[in-house]
Amino acid sequence: MDESGGSGQPRSGTDESTERRSTERRTDRTAPATDPARPDPTPTAEPSPDTRPSDTDRDDPEHTSPRPSPAAEADPQDEPSQPQDGDTAAQPSPGDDTAPGPTTPPPTEPRPQQPPTTPYPHHTPDPDTHDRTLAHSGTTKTQPPQRPKEPRGGLLMGRPFGVPVYVAPSWFLVAALITWVFGGQLDRVLPELGAARYLVSLFFAVAFYASVLVHELAHTVAALRFKLPVRRIQLQFFGGVSEIEKEAETPGREFVLAFVGPLLSLVLAGVFYAAMQPVERGTVPGVLLAGLMISNLIVAAFNLLPGLPLDGGRMLRAVVWKITGKPMTGTIAAAWVGRALAVSVLIGLPWLTQSGALGSDAVDNVGMDTVMDALLAAILAAIIWTGAGNSLRMARLREHLPELRARTLTRRAVPVETDTPLSEALRRANTAGARALVVVDADGNPLSLVREAAIVGVPEHRRPWVPVSGLAQDLTDGMRVSAELAGEDLLEALRAAPATEYLVVEETGEIYGVLSAADVERAFVKAMARPA
Repeated sequence: MDESGGSGQPRSGTDESTERRSTERRTDRTAPATDPARPDPTPTAEPSPDTRPSDTDRDDPEHTSPRPSPAAEADPQDEPSQPQDGDTAAQPSPGDDTAPGPTTPPPTEPRPQQPPTTPYPHHTPDPDTHDRTLAHSGTTKTQPPQRPKEPRGGLLMGRPFGVPVYVAPSWFLVAALITWVFGGQLDRVLPELGAARYLVSLFFAVAFYASVLVHELAHTVAALRFKLPVRRIQLQFFGGVSEIEKEAETPGREFVLAFVGPLLSLVLAGVFYAAMQPVERGTVPGVLLAGLMISNLIVAAFNLLPGLPLDGGRMLRAVVWKITGKPMTGTIAAAWVGRALAVSVLIGLPWLTQSGALGSDAVDNVGMDTVMDALLAAILAAIIWTGAGNSLRMARLREHLPELRARTLTRRAVPVETDTPLSEALRRANTAGARALVVVDADGNPLSLVREAAIVGVPEHRRPWVPVSGLAQDLTDGMRVSAELAGEDLLEALRAAPATEYLVVEETGEIYGVLSAADVERAFVKAMARPA
């Protein structure tokens, strides 16, 4: 079955003349959404079998669906010993020139009235799913994982400003490292502390990361001020990160968003320096305040380096964006500066330490301190290099996001009532060139969506006795998305209400079709595979 049908009208599940007479006798109860550009699916006059246009003439030649067999036309209960699956049988149509004439006998029992099979408005076919049928589609075999309603990232510490703050497991490793290193320094400055120096060092590690949290909260407050959603704050091995889900709209906002973090670290350094003045030097409070002042100065200086993913790199990106008018150009420039910075840290930091340029004595031989400095430089360089590459990938992602449009990814759908057998519903979808089913009430209002995974799980010989209502998922507010959604707005809508299928509606409330999460994921992967 094709994703989109031809330009003609689909055939009904019963004999055409019989259904036409029953349709004329009742009022329009379902009123499914139709394309205004299409002709009315119910003709005003009954053409004779000799003059009736054939299926080939009525449907697009590339999307012609086979007609069901006469056995599929009858009620499934008439012949329980030989059930027929309406979506796979094919016989010559009574309107074809090669057909011998109408051979379908009238049903022995009145079939329950079904809504007209007029599909929802025409959709652009996806080449990858063009020849797949609804019942045999392979898209459900690799369904996208359900996104959690709230991201995880370690131990939840609180929700300042409504944003969850997590402490990653790697933080405990760096806290132990800081406790060990700072404890060794305290042993030289305050030898009288003894083993208690490690307790003081642990307090310093916690206070230092509290300063890092304040740095990240500055980014968070600025983002919320610009109405940019913040997913979470995570404290991890080297510092912290604020996960801002959307990009700043202007280079000026991008600059401010990046600058407030180092600025607040400088302010904290000034606060700790002021607090040091009345405190006696050589005491535990004096050493702690001096250490916090120096550490915040280092955090501010390091983050002001002009390379992604550091704050200074985002500031450089904003400047290049302002000059060129292209955010992608700014990202490329700042990312490559970040990679150059990573190489400089890898080579330069051990050299500066060993040469004594950082204030310590020069080291002629290779010792434990030299190895630790080289290891620290390698970790920092790896973090910066990886962050620069991730920034490039995220920029390419945002550049391709507008290609994800709900209107172009939506599958064509047909309406069916709750008691419609699955085989009959599939036959109608196959005839209409649709790949989705929407369960509607007697007035044509959508109630639920038939899950494609559930269809594949029903054997063909059981489908005539399985109603579509048993395979459907009730519609919730989050499962109704606008046909105008695209890019980040579309992904945000899907993330807010995880599901496998969504009902796509027009701004007027008219049903447009069904959107599969697997189709969005596949389109997303295609977009990311293309070069920027």
